[in-house]
Amino acid sequence: MLPPGFNQKRFDAVLAQFREAIGTDWVFSSEEDLNTYRDFYSPYWGEDKELRASAGVAPASVEEVQKIVRIANETGVPIYPVSTGRNLGYGGSAPNMSGSVVVDLKRMNRILEVNEKRHFVLVEPGVSYFDLYRHLRDTGSKLWIDCPDPAWGSLIGNSLDRGVGYTYAHLRDHFAAHCGMEVVLPNGEVMRTGMGARDGTKTWQDFRWGFGPYIDGMFSQGNYGIVTKMGFWLTPEPEAGLSVSVVAPKYHDIIPLTDITLQLENVGVITGQVSISSPLLGAFRAKPDKAMRELIAKKGGGTPAEFEQIANGQAYWHQRITFLGPKKVIEAQWEYAQRQFAAISGVKYLNLQHYDFPISMEQFAGLKPDFDSDRPSFFGIPTLEGFMLGTRSETNPTPTHGHCWLAPSITRDGEELIKAQNILQRGLLDYGIDTGDNAPVPIPYTRYYQFFLPFFISDDPAANAKMREGMVRIIDLGAEHGWLEYRAHPIFQDQIMGQYNFNNNVLQRFHETLKDAIDPKGTISPGRYAIWPKAMRKGRA
Repeated sequence: MLPPGFNQKRFDAVLAQFREAIGTDWVFSSEEDLNTYRDFYSPYWGEDKELRASAGVAPASVEEVQKIVRIANETGVPIYPVSTGRNLGYGGSAPNMSGSVVVDLKRMNRILEVNEKRHFVLVEPGVSYFDLYRHLRDTGSKLWIDCPDPAWGSLIGNSLDRGVGYTYAHLRDHFAAHCGMEVVLPNGEVMRTGMGARDGTKTWQDFRWGFGPYIDGMFSQGNYGIVTKMGFWLTPEPEAGLSVSVVAPKYHDIIPLTDITLQLENVGVITGQVSISSPLLGAFRAKPDKAMRELIAKKGGGTPAEFEQIANGQAYWHQRITFLGPKKVIEAQWEYAQRQFAAISGVKYLNLQHYDFPISMEQFAGLKPDFDSDRPSFFGIPTLEGFMLGTRSETNPTPTHGHCWLAPSITRDGEELIKAQNILQRGLLDYGIDTGDNAPVPIPYTRYYQFFLPFFISDDPAANAKMREGMVRIIDLGAEHGWLEYRAHPIFQDQIMGQYNFNNNVLQRFHETLKDAIDPKGTISPGRYAIWPKAMRKGRA
């Protein structure tokens, strides 16, 4: 695999420059080395269209990143930075354009500052959630992190791709919880954003806006530079936690359940994670239910009465809610919440749990995950649990390499949720994608829902082709109803950006105008999130 337009001799000369800049040991070009930079969940696994890197380089400092960028800019070699390359389901460490050189930042793994008083951290790209968690525990810190599942990825990488977590609402959106960054631009210059743009600043991780236009967002799902440092807000460890499942018995109870919960979150009563599932439709079913499968597959789908009949007295919706804070405060919040949920006829509460902090991963040992239990990540404890949830052999009997995610965002509204669930479920079935008896179940993130839909990758090219076709159609189906993707695997990014079509796709044209001004050669991550430089846009319209 060579960069576009390069022959082996010309590319070898570029690799020699990289070796001189950062050391021979940190330039990788052998077949064995390059296997590290494959997307092991690729929808084109083993096919000619699989996105592949031409080489990898692993700098250890911002100065070495600058050298790499300048060499790439001068020689015309496209580069593709990754923090730890563990963005599985969304492309992993493979580049958007085959032949790019992966800039592997995992050696830049320093925790530069932890401020116990002002509750922030400053880190490099190679710092994972596990790294930071262990550092805080080892130093006796009383700060919490907010982490995704799985948590082996980078804080910087996850936030730049707009990943999310599970503790307080103001921290769950990881990009929104960042404050200040350092960036190497396509010309090799280093820039700091916000208050960091002043030498000797004291508020770089306190006040994100700085002076003038706010530009941090350009580097989130963008390709205008390489982020080498980033600050994040943390939270002091709360005194206590309380969690409980609010169980609503009827199909249409999701409507008042959603309205009441959103109200309680937005006024600050529910302070922690909310997760919603159904013992009838969710991924935690102990085994497939023949009647449920038949009803879901029925032409036109099942009616609420039919679903409730199969439920046979079992409650339809289980919503786990979490409160974090001083013990007396969260007890009062829980009492208030019960008075609001009482408006739902027949509402019940299951598996009430009280926590006194600190707690450890050991307290969750042996806990069988289901829709009425807590997860360590709800309390800032990183795990690899995300690889295991919903993968029981009964619901996924065919061995797979992995999965590819779709995540359309929908309005936090019960009626819209029912509509989206029915339409997306029907779309999956109509396109020949068997979901067993599991309908899509949403995850609430502050003011919106996201439906996470995994499509499984196998060794069979024909099966993968069918899966890709299904994903293309589901993406279009969602867009037709106003449910757009917020994040995506590289092979679908052009399609999705094209759906943001207001005023003749002015948003994409604005992105391209910036790219042409800042990085006209397309040195950094060409094609990332459908942002291509002018010379590479021909034929893509």
